Amino acid sequence: MKLLDRYIFFQFLTTYLFTVLILVLVICVIDYSEKSDDFIKNAVPLSEILFDYYINFILHLATLITPLLVFIATVFITARLAGRTEWIAMLSSGVSFRRLLVPYFAGATLIGIFSFYLGGWVVPDANKERIAFEVRYIKKPYSFDERNFHSRVGENVYAYMQSYNNQTHTGRYFSLEKIINHQIIEKLQADVITWDTARRSWHLENYVIHYFDGEKEKLKEGRDLDTLIALQPKDFESKHRYYETLTFPELENYISTQQQRGRIQDLGIYYVEKFQRYASPFSILVLTLLGVAVSSRKTRQGTSFQIALGFILAFVFLIFVIISRSLGQSGSYPPEIVAFLPNITFGLVAFYLYKKAPK
Repeated sequence: MKLLDRYIFFQFLTTYLFTVLILVLVICVIDYSEKSDDFIKNAVPLSEILFDYYINFILHLATLITPLLVFIATVFITARLAGRTEWIAMLSSGVSFRRLLVPYFAGATLIGIFSFYLGGWVVPDANKERIAFEVRYIKKPYSFDERNFHSRVGENVYAYMQSYNNQTHTGRYFSLEKIINHQIIEKLQADVITWDTARRSWHLENYVIHYFDGEKEKLKEGRDLDTLIALQPKDFESKHRYYETLTFPELENYISTQQQRGRIQDLGIYYVEKFQRYASPFSILVLTLLGVAVSSRKTRQGTSFQIALGFILAFVFLIFVIISRSLGQSGSYPPEIVAFLPNITFGLVAFYLYKKAPK
């Protein structure tokens, strides 16, 4: 790197890190003020508050808001360079506008790669502890209230439960059907199904097995039966922000498993989470270009106006991300498209402003 590159590069990184530190600390203070009553009421140890919750919360928060903070950092340092006429001096000395973007994009690429790694592997593991802490001390006890639960648990095998109590791990009116070519070959029914923790299997009470061979039917009845099914109590536990706790491999495996079980209607948020993790590093690059294009012009209103404009644009981008996330989650539009829609939209705006920027 040349001297000018190093100057912009380190200004960019230090401003970003300072912005992250300040904003994260402010949000943590606000979050603590909201949750302090829960901490006191549940007598939560200080070590758990700090290490199980806030350390992991800081990691999650810093990764989540990185694209916006990169944009704000870009606007801040570029507006300051323009306000001091340093930007004009660099252009007048023969350095092209495109060349000045190099240290910005070098810093943005470095942050993007690091953020992608954190968001795909490190932060989900941190979120496992953070969300478990929330469920244990802040959220109300979870109760599985879905009625008439259906799930595919094997090739041509389908499970049904009228209700399930996740506190006692007990289901009512259970059936397991094997269907081939739209014909029921075998059907297992039981009044009660209970998870046996010691044997790690399901225990059935008052069961009946129907065997079908054309129009013929055979019955087998009994009082107790232990069996293995591709369902576990964790499948009925709280899914509070569960998508945030899955690493990339775990997310892919969860989506594949739910597809095999035929529960595609529950996957909207997981698809959105997957593609937004891929889109986030590109958001950093797009917002870096937009930040330079917006703030490289010296204005009469001064640096404060450009910084304020940067915050407004960051807020608009955030709204765009929230809307696109909702559209993808609802299934109204393909999640792989809506996840990148903010990048595409603001990328076009950034390119237009780049073309109009003084060179």
